[in-house]
Amino acid sequence: MKSGFVTLVGRPNAGKSTLLNKILGQKVSIVSNKPQTTRIRVMGVLHRPDTQIVFVDTPGIHKPVSALGEHLNETAGNALDDVDVPVLVVDGMAPFGRGDKFIADKLPPGFVVVITKIDRISKQQLVDQLTATSSLPASEWFPVSGRTGKGIDAFVDHLLSRMPEGPQYFPEDMITDVPEPFHVAELVREQLMRRFSDELPYSIATRVVEWEWPRVRVEILVERDSQKGMVIGKGGLVLKEVGTAVREQLPEGAYVELVVRVEKDWQRRSDVVGRLLDPSQGLLDD
Repeated sequence: MKSGFVTLVGRPNAGKSTLLNKILGQKVSIVSNKPQTTRIRVMGVLHRPDTQIVFVDTPGIHKPVSALGEHLNETAGNALDDVDVPVLVVDGMAPFGRGDKFIADKLPPGFVVVITKIDRISKQQLVDQLTATSSLPASEWFPVSGRTGKGIDAFVDHLLSRMPEGPQYFPEDMITDVPEPFHVAELVREQLMRRFSDELPYSIATRVVEWEWPRVRVEILVERDSQKGMVIGKGGLVLKEVGTAVREQLPEGAYVELVVRVEKDWQRRSDVVGRLLDPSQGLLDD
């Protein structure tokens, strides 16, 4: 048996979660076109005959301006401990810059570079990214598309070849370590992030407060009273749309109740951030 851990690190919105979901053939991490969509460490398990790869999807590393930002960076940094193959995920659509180099400098020599979104860039843009990253102490470079799957097989085959001998860490029917209630709350947040722009998506947090399957009650937290009406929408339209979109991703018969509550400046309160972003706590009470 061979097994090991692969950590995906990179700047916000580099395509880490989309890449992981494509590799696993199942949605384990929410995605949007907003930076910092991923807020927790998400494990996704790829099962192959006699080999198991445990992928770790991390929040994008960035310059923090709040307790939330500091928590995200700490989560990403901790995921680099005791990892078999670190992977630097580089956004193919964004110039390789100081932020990418800052992250690369934290990785041990021999890491893998993945350039994403190649379905959306020109050949010259890809050449530019490969040239910009050529001086890094990496072992391999893989251009991939998390949307179409192009380049994914070669990338996964390489990772499989680098797995050391080890135990089966997770049973074969387990794809992720994220508890189901937390995942449902994340699905709600994903839909809200897709519907709002500017700063509002980053002022939103979600948590499941009641779980009596198939009935689920999800609480949506915002930071200001003015944001509450925006999230509810005229006549509750936004909440209705979000609830419908989430139910379509859940087993038939699921009923999702959404409520909105103001938790003033929660992003800047480390105690609240830690409580909201700890999946191990399960359901969170007031």
